[in-house]
Amino acid sequence: MKVQAFIEEMERLAPPDLAEDFDAGRIGLIVEGTPEFSTVCCALDATPAVVKEAIRMKAGMLVVHHTPLWTPITAVTGSTATLMRDVLPAGLNIWVMHTNYDRADEGVNDALAELLSLSDVSPLSLGRIGTCTISPAEISRRLGCPLRVWGTLGSIKRLAIVAGSGFDPGFLTEAKERGADTFLSAEMKHAVARSAPLPCIEATHYALEAPAMVRLADRRGWHYIDDPPVLHTLP
Repeated sequence: MKVQAFIEEMERLAPPDLAEDFDAGRIGLIVEGTPEFSTVCCALDATPAVVKEAIRMKAGMLVVHHTPLWTPITAVTGSTATLMRDVLPAGLNIWVMHTNYDRADEGVNDALAELLSLSDVSPLSLGRIGTCTISPAEISRRLGCPLRVWGTLGSIKRLAIVAGSGFDPGFLTEAKERGADTFLSAEMKHAVARSAPLPCIEATHYALEAPAMVRLADRRGWHYIDDPPVLHTLP
């Protein structure tokens, strides 16, 4: 496939204008490599391990959710230099879909809603809300990660989800106003937890967003590269 044809296909899947303003310049083709390729790999993050595996598989395109080049580059040093030493000689293209894929139909939050078997699903500003029929223990099992519960958790009926780091006071208020009785996201801050208007379930960032990339790879015949962070929970 030619890179330009791939760009057109990906922009139909997750239109760039859906992205938050802070993603300007940080989505799309953020590393330009070979102009034509046959193998695509997909991952949540372009970690050194993911890049090495993509190169081993002779991929010409790596599709990720999080850009490895978040800060404007004025010097190629440290971890950026380490990554680029592998990426550039291999001619590896890197394509990023971030908040545009969070918002897209059949994107990150829809994949999470599907994984948790939510029904009567409707969109939030940056997430989804739906009827939940599974227990917190089953949510943990399906996500494959431990959960922390903030507040007093009762029976979950209407669950609001924001994949990734979504414990924002505005999102919490919106979810409450839309009838949610529980909110699921990642990376809770103390001050936000203290003022949350409804019980919150905290998972890991990776567990909430990786399912969308797995599903994307499965549907398109790409190779998914799993590289979760190492996590240990102590009693």
